[in-house]
Amino acid sequence: MSNMELLEIKNLNKKYDKKYVLKDVDLKITSGKIIGLLGKNGAGKTTLIKLINDLLTPTSGEIFVKGNNIGVESKKVISYLPERTYLNKQMKVSEVIDYFKDFYENFDDNKAKKLLKDLDLDINQNLSKMSKGMQEKVQLVLVMSRKADLYILDEPLGGVDPATRDYILDTILSNFNENASVIISTHLISDIERILDEVIFIDKGKIVLQSDTDELRTKENASIDEIFRRMFKC
Repeated sequence: MSNMELLEIKNLNKKYDKKYVLKDVDLKITSGKIIGLLGKNGAGKTTLIKLINDLLTPTSGEIFVKGNNIGVESKKVISYLPERTYLNKQMKVSEVIDYFKDFYENFDDNKAKKLLKDLDLDINQNLSKMSKGMQEKVQLVLVMSRKADLYILDEPLGGVDPATRDYILDTILSNFNENASVIISTHLISDIERILDEVIFIDKGKIVLQSDTDELRTKENASIDEIFRRMFKC
């Protein structure tokens, strides 16, 4: 890919009534990176993600994905994992896979089946019979089985135990191609820190820092988690 940005956000603002949820956000994301979008609850992470996924309309500002405005084309190249499960609980896992295969031309059902097996999930089971954590895993598998340019995962580790967390992080690491990037929004920083190439700190609707993780750790002589806590006194 040329040096065109994968994602570029210019002077983005979002307000509800008179209150700004995002203020003057400028952001550039290139290919081949795993990026942590880090902030406390209510900092604006989910709003930003929804704007990139065309689920909300900006108050002002622009968002470009591979040089195009947000819309039909951007949706084809972004694979998005929302914060909450959205799947039809009456369906079997196999039916959901068929649905995704019909819906997204970049969906690889063989990869999905392999990941489900690795995670010990039964393809013939109804989602309603699965725990919340299992449903979350199914959703992550579906999202990671698309051949996308940008994966956006909103709190992907919420309902799972630490061992599964590690497996999920490894799944993310080993399942995106080098021309793609992954944005992981989370407040569980210590859990995901090891896989991040870059971090974006967001606070009260503003981007307060974007940095390469190794450079930041060296400069501050601390873990990303510690730097974050220090900056936001949490």
